[in-house]
Amino acid sequence: MLRFMARRLLYAIPTLIAVSILAFIIIQLPPGDYLSTLMADWASQGGAVEEGTMAAMRDRYGLDQPIYVQYFKWVSGIVTRGDFGISFEFNRPVTELIWGRLGYSFLLAFLTLIFVWALAVPIGIISAVRQYSIVDYLATFFAFFFLALPNFVLALAAMYVLAAFFDQSVGGLFSPHYIDAPWSWGKFLDFANHAWLPIVVIGTGALASMVRIMRANLLDELSKPYVTTARAKGLSEFELLMRYPVRLALNPLISTLGWILPTVISGEILVSVVMSLPTTGPLLLRSLLSQDMYLAGTLIMLISVLTIIGTILSDILLAIADPRIRLE
Repeated sequence: MLRFMARRLLYAIPTLIAVSILAFIIIQLPPGDYLSTLMADWASQGGAVEEGTMAAMRDRYGLDQPIYVQYFKWVSGIVTRGDFGISFEFNRPVTELIWGRLGYSFLLAFLTLIFVWALAVPIGIISAVRQYSIVDYLATFFAFFFLALPNFVLALAAMYVLAAFFDQSVGGLFSPHYIDAPWSWGKFLDFANHAWLPIVVIGTGALASMVRIMRANLLDELSKPYVTTARAKGLSEFELLMRYPVRLALNPLISTLGWILPTVISGEILVSVVMSLPTTGPLLLRSLLSQDMYLAGTLIMLISVLTIIGTILSDILLAIADPRIRLE
């Protein structure tokens, strides 16, 4: 098992290097750079910047150097000092900007995963066992509906309904008087009162997809001969389901961790903007628009790291659930 995990971790290193290179190149693809965007904004407001000032700023930020020099400067800072660079727009270290927001992003992602799995597995089981029943049709209808509905549209609709008909405070993760307050029982309850809505909104797309996966997997297992044999031996339907088909049907579901984690984070970006959440989503969107390359590159890297972590976790969980995978 340790060799299996070590091999998966070694595979992650070149993947992470390749992702960092691609992320840095993609950020640099639009014409110009951060200073060009800044100069255009100033010009639209009637201001002007001297060429000497622009040249001095370009030299200060290293934007006059080739892209590969800028990349190696960024990566070497990360590897040797844990320094992800300076945000051009905010003129602050990237780590200082994203540290607090990153915690909320990870917390929302973790809670969303719990929400998705807690509902997807039982709904998928009921939908498969009661195939073509009213429950199955309802589960199928809502699965396709939420798969087609963008998360930010659902966020807008939910916020309007809660504010207009239930007079409930929506938006953000805390009430105004708890935003800068130290953690306490009151702040935790306030967080729970605000966090459930973004968790539901962010998780609906992944929930709908996983319900369909669980239903299809379980239907495939229920049609196999070993189920008929186990039923003929006198096992109760519940014991039969839990001991064999459900356990095997979970394998493909576990493998979805590789894309569920980054999907949750990427789906959180627009939802965070709409609902004013203090996560990395609005920061990433703003950094991409302004071509703040070190900030945007770091955030894209973190999403990629989540993909790698999700893939490693799914491999480990699959190896634990099915020893055949560990022996391959």
